Amino acid sequence: MQDSTIILTKAQINHKIRRIAYQVYESNVNEKQVIIAGIKSNGYVLAKKIKAEVEKISPIKGVLCEVEIDKKRPTSPIKTSIPLSEVKNKSLLLVDDVLNSGTTLIYGVKYFLDIPLKQFKTAVLVDRNHKKFPVKVDFKGISLSTSLNENVAVSFEKDNYAAVLE
Repeated sequence: MQDSTIILTKAQINHKIRRIAYQVYESNVNEKQVIIAGIKSNGYVLAKKIKAEVEKISPIKGVLCEVEIDKKRPTSPIKTSIPLSEVKNKSLLLVDDVLNSGTTLIYGVKYFLDIPLKQFKTAVLVDRNHKKFPVKVDFKGISLSTSLNENVAVSFEKDNYAAVLE
């Protein structure tokens, strides 16, 4: 493994998740339910943590949805753990761990735009500011300017999770 620098500790990640949860609550204050769709792997893990916080601080019920996008071929068909018909006319939050170029997030957004939604927001833990696409993140834990040859990795290991710059 290359030299890595911790950019977010477990405590800091938990703080960011709590802050994002409050933002989700504030933007959905009149909703009874919010669909929290996490992009497979770390985005889904982060979505579960946001859902738990939202339910802790508000009366809103979070409904988890796992979104499977092929990150190497994002134009491939996207799969979700709940049918689009159950998302229709609801408030939706699309979650990923790191926003690099914006490719994964933009194709995720495109997928959900095929149905009417009450509201559509996006959240990431780390925004790297290297977007190739005009995708905006509504809620982010940290915005980080990095060089293109650096990598941001988020690890949600059992009791020791962190975001590192490699």
